[in-house]
Amino acid sequence: MSDKIPTRDVTPNSQGHDARRGKAPHEPATQEMYARRRHIYVREIKGLFQRLRRSTNWLLMLAFFGLPWVQWGDRPLIWFDLPSREFHLFAATFYPQEFMLLSWLLIICAFGLFFITVFAGRVWCGYTCPQSVWTFLYIWVEHRLEGPRNRRIKLDRAPLSADKAWRKTGKHVIWLAIAAATGITFVGYFTPIRELVVDLPTLEAHGWSYFWVGFFTLFTYLNAGWLREQVCIYMCPYARFQSVMFDDDTLIVSYDAARGEPRGPRKRSLSHEAARTAGYGDCIDCDLCVQVCPTGIDIREGLQYECITCAACIDACDSVMDKMGYPRGLIRYTTENALEGKPTHILRPRLLGYLTALLMMIGLFAWAVADRSLVGLDIERERGQLYQMTQEGRVSNVYTLRVRNLDRQDHDYRLAVSGLPGLSLDTQTLSVPAGESRLEVIEITADPEVLDQPSHAIQLHLQSQQNDSISLESETRFLGDVRR
Repeated sequence: MSDKIPTRDVTPNSQGHDARRGKAPHEPATQEMYARRRHIYVREIKGLFQRLRRSTNWLLMLAFFGLPWVQWGDRPLIWFDLPSREFHLFAATFYPQEFMLLSWLLIICAFGLFFITVFAGRVWCGYTCPQSVWTFLYIWVEHRLEGPRNRRIKLDRAPLSADKAWRKTGKHVIWLAIAAATGITFVGYFTPIRELVVDLPTLEAHGWSYFWVGFFTLFTYLNAGWLREQVCIYMCPYARFQSVMFDDDTLIVSYDAARGEPRGPRKRSLSHEAARTAGYGDCIDCDLCVQVCPTGIDIREGLQYECITCAACIDACDSVMDKMGYPRGLIRYTTENALEGKPTHILRPRLLGYLTALLMMIGLFAWAVADRSLVGLDIERERGQLYQMTQEGRVSNVYTLRVRNLDRQDHDYRLAVSGLPGLSLDTQTLSVPAGESRLEVIEITADPEVLDQPSHAIQLHLQSQQNDSISLESETRFLGDVRR
């Protein structure tokens, strides 16, 4: 028989559960802020949701480790070039002046997470969260080297031997190798990875590269190899605030107590109908759902914030139901309303609100990116004086221009002004290297006879001589005396 993991009943109606199981009711346990660490030996399980999770995990890791190696022309496909203050994402290059686009993108991600949480709970945590992805990878390595759950328990309890030493050493060596590859890959998004992997062993890389590779190597090894569920339970803020986003129609992993209780072991030969007649529920109390849980909870005790919705307990329970000849779905994706026999409302106001906001922001963001200008222009009037008269008797206004070239090639810009008859510019062209900005002080003059009010709106036009599609127009004010 497999060892059972001791669990703590955290549900407010635990006395009712004990009564149904024929046990004496007890007082609810006081939950501590931080419980003593109990090592969790996760049992490996196969099933539909685990195949889906593993496929998703491998695809995400393939994307993470592979994208820095993909080239786009003469540069990496994704490259956050901090020294040059350029952020290359596929065919586009962004600059710090466009930081609002990044903020916008982060807001879109936040609303996407809110929408997913309201709809399907912590499904993000179970299938795509980096902490879960790397933890499951480390557990997979552990299974390959140390064997199934029961064998790992016996191995840890056994005295040190040659077999135990090489298995433990091999596991940690592979863990460290995965962590080092993770650290190098992460830094590879900021330093071209093809050069980085050559410079690191020859000690020619920048000092900060060694620091960050070491930093992410250490924390990947600690978080995925040692802390594991502690990160999800105590360190992740999402685990704490996601519960306020749940409602009775949120899709969650739940145990059907009405069908499963009273639980208890029975002979495998006992049919479903006979078990029901004998007063048994469908749960045979095998604890397999607890043994496969990466956070060590008992899903039968109700919804708990530690649950990351990985659905391992669903696959485990379904496999037991198949062996017993019972219907599947004792543990399943469902809602609180469905468990209580009430109708589930998929399209509800809060979910539709998040979806509408999310789609609107995605649409506006796509439009902003597609319509982004490859040149920026800021105009500031000279603060020392409003205007002055030239020797030729014309009214002069002085402005400071900041022209930003947001393209990946150098540009020469033609500068023109309009808005009043006879306006004159002392600067006609500006040259700005790719990805840089230039400050230029210009003087605009006008005939005082055309000024019929103290302030006039004028327009400055910027046009690239290399690319006619790159142009910009900005408005400012021209000041002067009214002569008539």
